[in-house]
Amino acid sequence: MFSRSGLPVIGVFIKFKPVQSFRAATLKRLCDASRPVTVLSRWSALPPLPGVTGIRRYSSNRQMPKKEKAVKGHQAAGGGAGAAEPGASGPVARDKSGAVTITVRAKPGSKHSGITEVSAEAVGVAIAAPPTDGEANTELVRYLAEVLDLKKSHVSLDKGSRSRDKVIRLDSSLSLEEVLRRLRQAAG
Repeated sequence: MFSRSGLPVIGVFIKFKPVQSFRAATLKRLCDASRPVTVLSRWSALPPLPGVTGIRRYSSNRQMPKKEKAVKGHQAAGGGAGAAEPGASGPVARDKSGAVTITVRAKPGSKHSGITEVSAEAVGVAIAAPPTDGEANTELVRYLAEVLDLKKSHVSLDKGSRSRDKVIRLDSSLSLEEVLRRLRQAAG
């Protein structure tokens, strides 16, 4: 039993349409003559019952309204860097602070370090180090610094230290186009 503004409400939720006498007997049992009762029903005709002050009908086929999705701003066209600038294409983008980020798909345990592919989602990098104790991450930073002709101190691992999908941050004045050109040149 539910109560709204001091009046008890009894809900009748039956999937099949019962016989009129069964419905009336059930409602009489539920109603207490000392209190007014409002009955929720799917059926239009209910018998008059003592203590029932109102009958509210509800529809069984009414759908809930759809929520509109909130648009927070533009997302990057490519790359999984998360906080990339609008219009950045491919795996190279700028983060909120203005630093260049590269989305990398690492492949540790290779014989030689090298860039295997430059796709719209990420830069594939084979790493000549095992994925234990951060050795592959260290080799990845060293190799990318060599390819981009930067100091190791200007290249750092931003996200994904324990994942194959990583985000590398470059603290340099290189443009997005120049970084992408050097990566594609190294890929051959």
